Amino acid sequence: MLSRPRITLIAIVALASGMTGCKKTPPTPTSGGRGGAVPVAATRVIAKEMPVVLRAIGNVRPSATVSIKPRVGGIIASVHFQEGQEVKAGDVLFTIDPKPYEVALAQARAALAQVQEGAENAQQQAKRYSSLGKSGAVAKEQLDQVTSTAKASAAGSEAAEAAVKEAQIQLGYTNIKTPITGRTGRRLIDAGNVVVANTTELVVVNALSPIEVLFAPPEQFLSDINRYSADRKLRVSATPTGKGGRAAEGELTFVDNTVKQTSGTIDLKATFPNEDFALWPGQFVDVTLELTTEPNALVIPAPAVQTGQRGHYVFVIKADATVEMRHVEMTRTVGSEAVISTGLAQGELVVTDGHIRLFPGVKVEVKAAPGAPTEAAPPIADANIPQEKAVAAKMR
Repeated sequence: MLSRPRITLIAIVALASGMTGCKKTPPTPTSGGRGGAVPVAATRVIAKEMPVVLRAIGNVRPSATVSIKPRVGGIIASVHFQEGQEVKAGDVLFTIDPKPYEVALAQARAALAQVQEGAENAQQQAKRYSSLGKSGAVAKEQLDQVTSTAKASAAGSEAAEAAVKEAQIQLGYTNIKTPITGRTGRRLIDAGNVVVANTTELVVVNALSPIEVLFAPPEQFLSDINRYSADRKLRVSATPTGKGGRAAEGELTFVDNTVKQTSGTIDLKATFPNEDFALWPGQFVDVTLELTTEPNALVIPAPAVQTGQRGHYVFVIKADATVEMRHVEMTRTVGSEAVISTGLAQGELVVTDGHIRLFPGVKVEVKAAPGAPTEAAPPIADANIPQEKAVAAKMR
């Protein structure tokens, strides 16, 4: 059994050993550049002309759409197109069995010949009675009756001619044509089916080139839209949602004459040539309306702008190769670029990649971003910063 003084001594030695083993060394920043500097990608703030744009979600619709229906009834004898085929105005899409209408036309022509023969006889008789009436050989009442019969026969002849034209029109309707150039949809009736005049829907044809996009920005932009569109056509681009969507270029062609009270928006329409069929009816697209351009706007890549509790900020690389966190006002983004109104000056160097390891005062080394040229680093006052100072700066 150990005596009490020896136990106390062992406890003190153990405590001292534990304190020595628990001593922590200050962390050092992970280096990857020269002298412990953090590698980053950077670029200069530039001034250039930038568009002032308005963004909205739009819906694509055909510039014209026609639901093809028969003008006469009968049996579909043949179909002359494939589903989804491009057709031109005047192309025959369906043929209705023409035989009943050919018979009706023949009957109308026969009736016309009969009526014309009677009308010609009535005219000849009227001429003879007119000559006899001048000499007093016939009574005036009889002359009037013959003249009236001749006029009635002439009217009957005109009615028979109209019946022939009507029969010809009805026969022509057996060839069902498209009135617009466009693309056919799904065929709704096959050959052999009986269709009803002006009722049975056969196919829908949509005009895809040109094509229209409808979108509705908030009403507060209406005055700007009217002001800038008064002198020129405003450019509009539409990009289909999803990967690989290509932007189509068009122009603003319609501004509605009223603001929707329920939503506080104004309906606009843009027209696109759509020769490559990049836009499709029913599609939702991201619409960008270019109102005007801003000269000498300060521009940096959008990835350079970070968001914090106080708003947007960027890391600016100073002349001694350390970074400064600078709060900025970003007015808008155009594609991959951000327009800055306050907080930066032209020519300043801002970090575009590598933000996660940055804090105010840390040393950086500018590296090339993937696929981009290396930005020249600012002059370095002291290439070697002791790690203890870097850790102290980070702790502050």
